Amino acid sequence: MVKSPRMVGGNGLFFPILGFASIIAFIYLSFGDLLSVRYKNEINLSFVERNGSNFMVDGELFYINGWNSYWFMDHAVHYDSRPRIRAMLQAAAKMGLTVCRTWAFNDGDYNALQVSPGQFDERVFQSLDYVIAEAREVGIRLLLSLVNNLDAYGGKTQYVKWAWSEGVGLSSSNDSFFYDPSIRIYFKNYVKTILTRKNTVTGIEYRDDPTIFGWELINEPRCITDPSGDTLQGWIEEMSTFIKSIDNKHMLTVGLEGFYGRKSPKRKTVNPEFWAADMGVDFIRNSAPSTIDFASVHIYPDQWFKNKSLEGKLKFVSEWMHSHIEDGDRVLKKPVMFTEFGLSDLNKGFDPAQRDEFYRIVFDVIYESAKKKGAGGGSFAWQFLVEGMEDFNDDFGIVPWKRASTYKIITGHSCRLAKIHGTVSPVSRNLKDICSGRW
Repeated sequence: MVKSPRMVGGNGLFFPILGFASIIAFIYLSFGDLLSVRYKNEINLSFVERNGSNFMVDGELFYINGWNSYWFMDHAVHYDSRPRIRAMLQAAAKMGLTVCRTWAFNDGDYNALQVSPGQFDERVFQSLDYVIAEAREVGIRLLLSLVNNLDAYGGKTQYVKWAWSEGVGLSSSNDSFFYDPSIRIYFKNYVKTILTRKNTVTGIEYRDDPTIFGWELINEPRCITDPSGDTLQGWIEEMSTFIKSIDNKHMLTVGLEGFYGRKSPKRKTVNPEFWAADMGVDFIRNSAPSTIDFASVHIYPDQWFKNKSLEGKLKFVSEWMHSHIEDGDRVLKKPVMFTEFGLSDLNKGFDPAQRDEFYRIVFDVIYESAKKKGAGGGSFAWQFLVEGMEDFNDDFGIVPWKRASTYKIITGHSCRLAKIHGTVSPVSRNLKDICSGRW
């Protein structure tokens, strides 16, 4: 789905809204003793692994209450906006959240990590180092996405522009990202640089760092020029094999929205509408390769349906999730992660209580799967921010502690997941306070 990844100022530049002092003041006022909770030199993380359709850490089941803050690396570039990363991570730990999904790419855009093919801005790379180090200190893991299907932060379109400008591109279609040999080399070089990067803060190569939960090949891939799905499937198989040849410690997912393709019997019974089968993707086929460790799904009912009532959309959410978890349990034998879910506040008659109900439905489905040790491995709300970031928000983002009922739903989900299987997350030290009276 098309979302606004960030806002720009009048001069077109991405700039921090609040100064360092006001950020710090806000954090102290809003979180009280939160800043006093530091985990330096105390966190020992293990790699998350897969056992069939379950995630495991140190031999224990691991179900995830996570969130998206795509903006971490971008905001870490500037010292006056860096405190937002720590504030978000510490607030998340206080809510019992365990994994954050964020971008490990910015291709040719403002604050670009990759300025041109194979050329990197060290200043921005050190910002990503900082994000990983901060997450490690708090004990929260990161799911890092490697490129965007959309144009935001460059995306596959930027790769095509690079190839075209250098006179080696086969086509100006942005779908040539998936089949152009020159672009495939560009992307492989990028991926290798990321995986083998030695963090300037921790001294650990990314591929050896258990702070990284796993890698995501591409955010929301679509290849509409080949609705058969063969082009995208070939790319997934090639790139996932390449990544595993460099990094066999971390898990890998595709980054799918979860649509069923033309040959799937579920295209008519589960897909949101008829168009979804023509996106050149297929949830089962794309998630099946042995080099893909877990499946990914997104949930945006108000983007996928234009004429369905709220009740109808919420009913769809439950059915959509159950279908994919069933696929994980019975067909793929892999965990399924709902790596983005959101409800727009631009809907006519929107009330925050509607979003609360949406979150509750998503969490209930994950909880029911967790109770049965099922494949529903976790969910990630799109998106969480800290106060003062209104200009970087879209119509899905929230500051979760601003609304007491929403905060209670999120933390309550952390508590009941921990109650079922215990918790192997370092943020478990927060759960006794969070969950007092719930257990």
